[in-house]
Order: sequence, then structure tokens, then C-alpha cells
Amino acid sequence: MQKLEFILDGEFIELNQLLKLTGLCDSGGAGKAMVASGAVSVDGQQELRKTCKVRAGQVVAVGDARIAVKAG
Repeated sequence: MQKLEFILDGEFIELNQLLKLTGLCDSGGAGKAMVASGAVSVDGQQELRKTCKVRAGQVVAVGDARIAVKAG
């Protein structure tokens, strides 16, 4: 299992941008497609909103990768 950590600078980050910035996809558009396919979950719940606001303390999962979002 791949465990990643993302340090949040602001209040939130959009889900598709988080996937791009952590290197799990090549672009924001690819991130949107990944979310739309149903492959992404936030805090254990499938997330289909491409621009879902992800905040500190949440965990995003894609396949065997887990992204822990932490406050900056």
C-alpha cells in the first residue's frame, strides 16, 4: 500500500487537484475522469464529485494509495 501525505496550505483543496499534485494522475482533467469512474473514496465513502472540497484530517483513497491530508 502506498501512503502519501499532503500538507494543505489553505482551507481546502479540490479533489481532482489533490490527485494531480500528489502524482496519482497526470492532470486535473485526468483526475476528474478518475473521480467520475468511481475509483476514488474520501474517508471510506465513494466520491463522485470531481471538485469535492478535501480538508485537513481527511483521507483520500485511490486503488492501493492512501493520501492523508494534513494542515499546514
